[in-house]
Amino acid sequence: MHRLDEAQRPFDVAMVVIAALTWGTIGVAVGWLYRVADTNSLSIGFLRLLLSAPVLLITARLLAGPQAFRIQPRHRWTLALIGGAFAGYQVAYFAAIPYLGVAAAVLINICSAPIFTALLARAFLGERLRPSTWLAVGGAVLGAGLLVGGAPQVQSTADLLIGAALALTAGFSYSLVVLGARLIAANYHPVVPVALSFALGALLLLPAALTTGLVIDYPPLGWLVLIYLSIVPTALAYALYVRGMRSVRATTAATITLLEPLGSALLAILLLGERFTATGMVGAALLIASIVVIARR
Repeated sequence: MHRLDEAQRPFDVAMVVIAALTWGTIGVAVGWLYRVADTNSLSIGFLRLLLSAPVLLITARLLAGPQAFRIQPRHRWTLALIGGAFAGYQVAYFAAIPYLGVAAAVLINICSAPIFTALLARAFLGERLRPSTWLAVGGAVLGAGLLVGGAPQVQSTADLLIGAALALTAGFSYSLVVLGARLIAANYHPVVPVALSFALGALLLLPAALTTGLVIDYPPLGWLVLIYLSIVPTALAYALYVRGMRSVRATTAATITLLEPLGSALLAILLLGERFTATGMVGAALLIASIVVIARR
């Protein structure tokens, strides 16, 4: 925990900002992969985890030292939960993109995760929620509804419902990752649970990816995008984020990470030609404002 009188170093704040902006490129990269290859969410999710796991494991070993992977027996099931939830998050997130488009899928996924986390923390960790937080949760739900209704790339009501359900599933899965990490955070270097969850997630997704038809036939640029996904917004971004958190307060970091959905939405509009109606823009603004309130609490 950072004391309130501790100075937040500008360099560390910059590290968190760069990490958030880097995470914001994930949705656009996945959306582009769908356009250049006949692939599926399981294949993309599995290959991202598979390619990034060795890099993350090496990074964890370098940052945490020889004791990095000495896991206490009582924490193994928690790590299994984190790995399974992260695998589910990957698949649901990437599967929502063809239904909703990148911008709407990313905003609903990322912005719903803090809401689910707040509710689950209240239910299982006994954390109290202020009235303003409950109001923000309601605002976020309304904003998400306006957002998906204002995404003109949604082709039908069925696509809207399926895409929204997948994006919310991704947000819920990520909230389980956050809660699981919170339970063991004091015992390990922050990169260690991330590295182990990626490695375990790859193992869990392998049977499903093989059963449904693992796609490995990508053009050269497609493989470059997969490698980019595995290294830059994964290993590098987490290393920068952990580096920045040495002086950046949790509230500041939580607010800065809102650059991720904003960056994703802007990139989807600029690079993929996606658009929001006026209703969708109002929903996006309401959703982000609600998450700012939750982050500051």
